[in-house]
Amino acid sequence: MHRAPALPKSKLGFYRLLSPLAGVRVSPIQLGAMTIGDKWEHYGFGTTNKEMGFKLLDTYYEMGGNFIDTSNNYQDGSSEEFIGEWMEKRGIRDQIFLATKFSTNYLGQDRTDVQQKVNFVGNSSKSLKLSVRDSLKKLRTDYIDLLYVHWWDYETSVEEVMNSLHNLVAEGKVLYLGISDTPAWVVSQANTYARLQGKTPFSIYQGRWNIMERSFERDVIPMAKSLGVALAPWDVIGGGKLRTDAEDAEKRQSAEKSRSLMGVE
Repeated sequence: MHRAPALPKSKLGFYRLLSPLAGVRVSPIQLGAMTIGDKWEHYGFGTTNKEMGFKLLDTYYEMGGNFIDTSNNYQDGSSEEFIGEWMEKRGIRDQIFLATKFSTNYLGQDRTDVQQKVNFVGNSSKSLKLSVRDSLKKLRTDYIDLLYVHWWDYETSVEEVMNSLHNLVAEGKVLYLGISDTPAWVVSQANTYARLQGKTPFSIYQGRWNIMERSFERDVIPMAKSLGVALAPWDVIGGGKLRTDAEDAEKRQSAEKSRSLMGVE
């Protein structure tokens, strides 16, 4: 007789399939790592030093979490660097389902050693190659579990994007593909092309969705249902604007200022 497995420490340990198109199992809530890192404080964003970042990552992992989401540009690259060092020191790289993104210029304003940054941004094959090359170094790994197109640049063709992404999958540098903040018609066109040409399709879509921003429901959700694409909403509590009455009263009493994507409000 086999013993029943022990119950997870939290709901993070009740793993589910990433997507109908991706058989890997992940935590139901991913850890967003945009504030893990120490380079964006002057923009008004939240930041964490390495000690606090490791503590946050440790807590998520110890409670059963395995799905971490970052990007090439978060905290000017220090988010990927902190996560990579943490995984290496803990010896748990293969236990983590790691998502990162490309499209945004990740060099930062302080990188004066690179004069021409024009091809470090967008969705071209060159931008993709440079971003993945440097993300692998920062993350101290030889593969990325999930690579997102961070945003659609409206210049690079669907064919170039899907062919270049598929090549990374074929090389083993990337396992699964995702796309973020892109019109539903583009995703439909891209996945149709991928299926017809024997390329790797997008298996997950990430976009803004909360009670104040519901355009997600008009086209993205029907598209995802039709194509078998998973959904990973962000900004679900409106950047902290969606609060209980008690939380709102506490915030007013403390005179704490709110933060948004544009800085402190």
